[in-house]
Amino acid sequence: MQLTSGQKEMINTKNNGGFKMKKFIKNLLNKRLNNEKGLTLVELLAVIVILGIIAAIAVPAIGNIVSNSQVKAIKADAANIINAANLYYTDKGKDSTVPEFSQANGTEFIENPGSFTTYTVNKNLEFTGTATKGGVTVKITEATLNELQLDTSDGNGTIVEVTK
Repeated sequence: MQLTSGQKEMINTKNNGGFKMKKFIKNLLNKRLNNEKGLTLVELLAVIVILGIIAAIAVPAIGNIVSNSQVKAIKADAANIINAANLYYTDKGKDSTVPEFSQANGTEFIENPGSFTTYTVNKNLEFTGTATKGGVTVKITEATLNELQLDTSDGNGTIVEVTK
């Protein structure tokens, strides 16, 4: 940047304890700052790319949280049904004349089976049923209460099958 003769004179003048020098620097900085009015296109594109990357990471994570919570809600419904079946078998007994606990004969022990429309619980308190909640379908086959809570299998295959 080229200095005008007036600017050079202002720098060389030492009157007023350098007051003119401070005024010159202030004017120079103000001119510089006033010419920059916003972000360049490259800076704006960089910000948009960074936000896109963050969104690409966050959206699937949030989707998995929703899906996992729906599966947990269905499993909680199954646990409630198993607990109701336990009351049923305590009340009726477990001999061969007592039918399996199901939606047909268990209404006095459970008012609302949640997401399950059909289910059975055998005398060993093993739950079998299918439920759908929010686009997630869960099929549970012969799962005990402990197996539901631990997400384990009894060795005969998968006891909790999730499909979307």
